[in-house]
Amino acid sequence: MYLKSLTLLHFRNYEEAGINFSERINCFTGLNGSGKTNLLDAIHYLALCKSFLNPLDSQNIRFEEPFFVVQGVFEDGSGTEDNIICSLKRGQRKVFKRNGKEYERLSDHIGLCPLVTVSPADAVLVTGGSEERRRFMDTVISQYNKQYLDQLISYNRVLSQRNALLKRMAEAQIPDDGTLEVLDMQMEQFGMPIFIARKAFIRELLPFFNNYYEQLSGGAEKVELIYQSKLHDHSLADLLKQSFSRERYLGHTTVGIHKDDLDLQINGHSLKRSGSQGQQKTFLIALKLAEYVFLDRASGKKPMLILDDVHDKLDADRVFRLMEIVCGNGFGQLFITDTGAGRMDDLFAKRGLPYKMFMVENGTVVSSV
Repeated sequence: MYLKSLTLLHFRNYEEAGINFSERINCFTGLNGSGKTNLLDAIHYLALCKSFLNPLDSQNIRFEEPFFVVQGVFEDGSGTEDNIICSLKRGQRKVFKRNGKEYERLSDHIGLCPLVTVSPADAVLVTGGSEERRRFMDTVISQYNKQYLDQLISYNRVLSQRNALLKRMAEAQIPDDGTLEVLDMQMEQFGMPIFIARKAFIRELLPFFNNYYEQLSGGAEKVELIYQSKLHDHSLADLLKQSFSRERYLGHTTVGIHKDDLDLQINGHSLKRSGSQGQQKTFLIALKLAEYVFLDRASGKKPMLILDDVHDKLDADRVFRLMEIVCGNGFGQLFITDTGAGRMDDLFAKRGLPYKMFMVENGTVVSSV
């Protein structure tokens, strides 16, 4: 699966743009703030129905314009094309269409165009709360497991209902009328398959992750990725029963897959506390490359790969090793940004690889080579 063309209208700092891509390597160069990353974000929209830069869709509409449109034409390698359109008008819901037909649910689109993104925003996986690391797991698994996404949506709906009931019980001191038991059964029904899928995902991801970290770092450090969940030792039904008295007092659910986390370690210590900025970025890039290989094998489709500002906080040696990996036969379409064209030419032209160079200036793609 690769993106043949991209068309933008009133998206972020672009008034209008149209680009035809190489099916292998595409480079965007220009000064910081010119709009390189916004092009990558538009691709992210087409694949995952959302921005990786701004969670508020309305803020991605160009200043003072009434709407934005992002359109992409994808090809699956056999000549079959899919025309994907994402549009949003101020004050209205986001609309997604595939070949002219609107999706009833955005979740139905996830997985059609698998994508892996490596960007400075990934730092939140290290510095942010556990919800960021759960989101990482959920985003990957949802791209190849449709049932998982449905279960996650259902679990979150039941969790919201259970929290509302617990809050009423805490505030009004009302007894349970049997509703809590029903909600607990539903939490178990939807939560346990999510736990099992996450556990299997991390177990299968680990060998790829360790291999890529060793390649990028030269084997300088030992890293670990540990899935933390109380469900390793107890069923969700038992955990909910054990925590009921406390939850009734607090007014919210304190146990379940919405409390899971990933422990990121380097040399036996917390990556957040002990890892340098370069080590943290190497860790995250290795994690995303492992995600790429995992998605490729699980979905049977080579994902698109976005590399945004990879030179930041990485020494030249690690950047060289990264390029050696992503330029290999195991990877498909690549989108990469840099502030200068010279390094791009050195990376790709000398290797005889097919690539396109796009110069970006103030929200305009001014030239391509």
